[in-house]
Amino acid sequence: QVQLVESGGGLVQPGGSLRLSCAASGPSVSSYALGWFRQGSGKEREYVASINWGGTGTYYADVAEGRFTISRDTAKNTVYLQMNNLRPDDTATYYCAADQFWEVQSLDWAYWGQGTQVAVSS
Repeated sequence: QVQLVESGGGLVQPGGSLRLSCAASGPSVSSYALGWFRQGSGKEREYVASINWGGTGTYYADVAEGRFTISRDTAKNTVYLQMNNLRPDDTATYYCAADQFWEVQSLDWAYWGQGTQVAVSS
């Protein structure tokens, strides 16, 4: 069973930065694609970014392109989401997910973390 634990959320002012981390554990997790998703209050969950198992490929949603960077440390089985120039509409619970198949833009991922809260406000 794959387990995912997110961290790094918090309150930040508009224009600020945060780096989210997600530690993955479980059998063969190093061969899984990892992704970030978010869900704002009263909104549907949406795809943010994902990275393939080797870290050689990434895919971003339009809301993340140019501001967010996804990366992974394969030795630590950890995926990161560096978020810059944050806006109030980035406020959401951010979730990490893992899947054997790199399901870009899809919400149909096999394993999910519990989420970490990000609030962008002055």
